[in-house]
Amino acid sequence: MSVRKTSLRKQADLICGVAMSCGLDACKEAANGRWKKDLARLAPVSLARPAAAFLAGTVLSGVAGMAHAQEAGTVGPHMFSSTQVIWSSLVLGALGAALLSAVWLVRQRGNMEAETQDMRSALSDAQQRISKYEALIADKNRRIVVWESGYSKPEFLGQLPAETGAPQQDRDFLAFGRWLRSSSAIELEKAIDALRGEARSFDLVLETNRDEILEVQGRVSGGKAFVRFIALNNLRAELAELKIERERLTHSISLFHSLLDTIEQPVWQRDAQGRLAWVNHAYSDAVEAKVPTQAVDESREFLGTIAREKIRAVATANSPFHDRISTVVRGNRTVFDVVDVVATNGSVGIAIDVSEAESVREELKRTLNSHAETLDHLATPVAIFDGERRLQFYNQAFVQLWGLSLPFLESRPDNSELLDKLRANGKLPEELSWRNWKESALSIYQALDTKTDTWHLPNGQTLRVIATAHPRGGATWVFENLTEQVDLETRYNTLVKVQGETIDHLAEGVAVFGPDGRITLSNPAFRALWGVTADETKPGTHIKAIEKACAPSYDEPDGWRHFGQMLTNFDDERASIQGTFELYSGLILDYAATPLPNAQTMFTFVDMTASARAERALKEKNEALQKADELKNDFVQHVSYELRSPLTNIIGFTDLLKTPGMGELNDRQAEYIDHISTSSSVLLTIVNDILDLATVDAGIMQLNYSQLAVDELLDDVAMQIADRLHENTVTLEIIAPTALGTVFADEQRLKQILIKLLMNATNFAPEGSAISLNCWRDESNVFFSVTDRGPGIPPDMLKTVFDRFKANAKGGKRSGAGLGLSIVESFVTLHNGDVSIDSRAGQGTVVTCRIPVGSRARSVAAE
Repeated sequence: MSVRKTSLRKQADLICGVAMSCGLDACKEAANGRWKKDLARLAPVSLARPAAAFLAGTVLSGVAGMAHAQEAGTVGPHMFSSTQVIWSSLVLGALGAALLSAVWLVRQRGNMEAETQDMRSALSDAQQRISKYEALIADKNRRIVVWESGYSKPEFLGQLPAETGAPQQDRDFLAFGRWLRSSSAIELEKAIDALRGEARSFDLVLETNRDEILEVQGRVSGGKAFVRFIALNNLRAELAELKIERERLTHSISLFHSLLDTIEQPVWQRDAQGRLAWVNHAYSDAVEAKVPTQAVDESREFLGTIAREKIRAVATANSPFHDRISTVVRGNRTVFDVVDVVATNGSVGIAIDVSEAESVREELKRTLNSHAETLDHLATPVAIFDGERRLQFYNQAFVQLWGLSLPFLESRPDNSELLDKLRANGKLPEELSWRNWKESALSIYQALDTKTDTWHLPNGQTLRVIATAHPRGGATWVFENLTEQVDLETRYNTLVKVQGETIDHLAEGVAVFGPDGRITLSNPAFRALWGVTADETKPGTHIKAIEKACAPSYDEPDGWRHFGQMLTNFDDERASIQGTFELYSGLILDYAATPLPNAQTMFTFVDMTASARAERALKEKNEALQKADELKNDFVQHVSYELRSPLTNIIGFTDLLKTPGMGELNDRQAEYIDHISTSSSVLLTIVNDILDLATVDAGIMQLNYSQLAVDELLDDVAMQIADRLHENTVTLEIIAPTALGTVFADEQRLKQILIKLLMNATNFAPEGSAISLNCWRDESNVFFSVTDRGPGIPPDMLKTVFDRFKANAKGGKRSGAGLGLSIVESFVTLHNGDVSIDSRAGQGTVVTCRIPVGSRARSVAAE
């Protein structure tokens, strides 16, 4: 019976606890009153048993006292013995106890039946209440979790709707992180720990992963922890959602305020009347307020009145204000990029300092213009495309390379369009698959690294195309013309091969050593001269090994030992050396050491054995020729002087025979006299010319310089050549400006030059024609030009026209010794001038002499 009472009490406590958590406090009070009444009924029954024991003890005590008094007393008659008295008391006590027990049992039975009836009635009422409570708790919109004290397992009552995402299984329900938002799960777990550990009640509104709202209540009752989960709906759910949204918005606004307080740009918020409602720290610093609240309370404005009125007039809800405004911050004029957004309950604005950005933008603009100007002056073609692949910049070299029209380039064509245009103009190489080639070329816009390619254009040019993608889109194309480089490389490679073949086939021995003293190059002639093999002179062999291999041929100190010291010393400058030594085999070698670039040294060896012998023979011949030349000069001078006297006599006697005083001559005699006179004059002229040339060759001719009037010089020359012109029926035309001034020259030699030229022109000019003598001058020279209309000089004779004894008898009236032009050149050269001839077959000849005006030096004609 007691066990049943305990079980009912426990169940009643659980129900009352649940009822309490559900708000049914009246149920708990009723249950507690019922149990108090039952305890009052059981109290008399519990006290009956001590009373019966007490009565039985009293009877036994009385009997025992009587026995003791009888035993102690000495007077009186002897009625019972002590043993009898004790046994009698025991019997009486047992009888009394049995009687009292029987009476008590009868009463107790009646009481127990009545109590049992009451207990059954109370149990029936409690079960009805429990069923009622369980029906209330079993609502699908709530679930209750109950924890006993300590670490007992929780009990679960009720279920939550499936749409909340809450697990139906008890073991999964407590894994809050699986079906609640992470923030809600963490908050709930902390609240449950405080409820069970510190008996701290809580009320929470949580969100599930399915965006459902739950209200969670935590309470402690009777040493148990109750947590109730309630799925909200309708107005309560909307209220809870609004509460969560309000908390989220409040938290977001707080975060945004904290964020705005950390930035350096002033930010402000105004109410509907335009008054400041909130500012950040940057705003308060700009208006020199200690804290933002001071700026708000004192209405310290960041912008001027005109700027604020402009913002108020321009800004609308659909069109925020965005413009640059100048204002004063801490005494400095600063430009800000202001953005102001208007809403129904006020406005918010931000100001970004763009003063530095403006200066940087201007500096960038100047830098870009400078770079563009620099690129425009480059010889390398450059084209820059923007992020949309349109032509943004090109230089003059680019225009010249592709020959595109400026209107087309100024239209900012697409890169693909530009390539198509170049292909249509035949400027790009023909590819098997044009589409694939163009896609490969344009892939630079998606590439991370610089792309380099080589284009061989149809016009023979070779371009290295370097394309670099920009980090923010676009690309730069550089077209480097490699035509000359490729040509140079080809020629260089050809030259290297030719030089290699040339060196290998040279008769001279060649060996090249590097700065480390190791041989890098040698030819077969070198190995043949020194009697070494190709293995002994292979590249990389040190000069010490070469010295050892060449020792049998020559082992003197001025040989390879000296070469090795020269290569391995540490002198700053490497000098060239050369010399000759004779090998043990009898060969005579001329050697030369020549420094090369990259600290290399070349040794050349020439076999001079035959040359030495030839040199000795040539020296002997040269000495003999010099003696012969001296004899020739002496002979010419001697003969010339010896011939001049007889010729002078002959000419004198001929002129004497022509005089009337010597008698008349018949026609034949006169003709002979004329021939004698003419031939003698020609011979005398030749002798004089030979003497002049001999004097020039001997270097002993002296010029007598003086100031000569050019006009008088021309008149004298014309008078001296008049007879010769008359004989050849040729006229002379002198073309010269007036007042030609003077020239510093040798009068005799200058007249001789002009007469030689005029006589030569007269000899070749046709009869009845005219020859011209032109004269002009500049600041430092006087020019004399003689022109005839004769047959001209053949091209093959122009090269030898100034050679001695080279006479051209074709077309001339008289054949000379071929010394006239040679003497002219020698005399003009003595005056530091020069002679030029322009002659064409059938068109005549023009001979021009240049004589310096103030020449004082005297030079010797070429030998």
